[in-house]
Amino acid sequence: MLEWFEHHGHVCIVFELLGLSTYDFIKENGFLPFRLDHIRQMAYQICRSVNFLHLNKLTHTDLKPENILFVKSDYVEEYNPKLKRDERTLKNPDIKVVDFGSATYDDEHHSTLVSTRHYRAPEVILALGWAQPCDVWSIGCILIEYYLGFTVFPTHDSKEHLAMMERILGPLPNHMIQKTRKRKYFHHDHLDWDEHSSAGRYVSRRCKPLKEFMTCQDSDHENLFDLIQKMLEYDPTKRITLEEALKHPFFFPLKQEKK
Repeated sequence: MLEWFEHHGHVCIVFELLGLSTYDFIKENGFLPFRLDHIRQMAYQICRSVNFLHLNKLTHTDLKPENILFVKSDYVEEYNPKLKRDERTLKNPDIKVVDFGSATYDDEHHSTLVSTRHYRAPEVILALGWAQPCDVWSIGCILIEYYLGFTVFPTHDSKEHLAMMERILGPLPNHMIQKTRKRKYFHHDHLDWDEHSSAGRYVSRRCKPLKEFMTCQDSDHENLFDLIQKMLEYDPTKRITLEEALKHPFFFPLKQEKK
């Protein structure tokens, strides 16, 4: 916050002027993904920023590409002969995390439902309680969206969302199914989902195992997907923390650049 003032009985707050959100940049670029080196720099900044919240006993609860803004969204535009269209490349991937309106301290009341649908962690959907790990799940969803240009969980229905998770990440852990009060999603401790229904066929067509989304098999891509997989661990007690994520091999090239 830079300043505040009152205007006709309304309190106005002045913030620094930032660029486009990462979502708007992708959208204006025809939903083309970001370059991997830019994803690395953006991911490191997101993890550092949100880790600062976590160290101070806060959970953001609404991390998504719309709430991550570029400091400056200037770009270079060039014709891409493979895609037969113009493509924008960022000049500077520096970002800021914004919108702390739903941020919650550990000792405050925790609403049952948090996070925007596509970035919502399984423990939230299953009403098992949540804490800082739900932010880590959201970051994992954001990073794969930056890599692909689209969300891997395009749904507005909780059971379908869980089916997409199982298609991409494998079966939900039995102990989470046993604990949930959301019994309507399950039958005999398995997701009550018909793969042959129209919704089931849609999920099978739209989703595939996580590693199959990789567009290249080199070590940089492998390391990114290893980090994403650790962020998309179903069990929040086993999910990577942001303190651990910052030490992940995916970020090693940034440390070498600083030397």
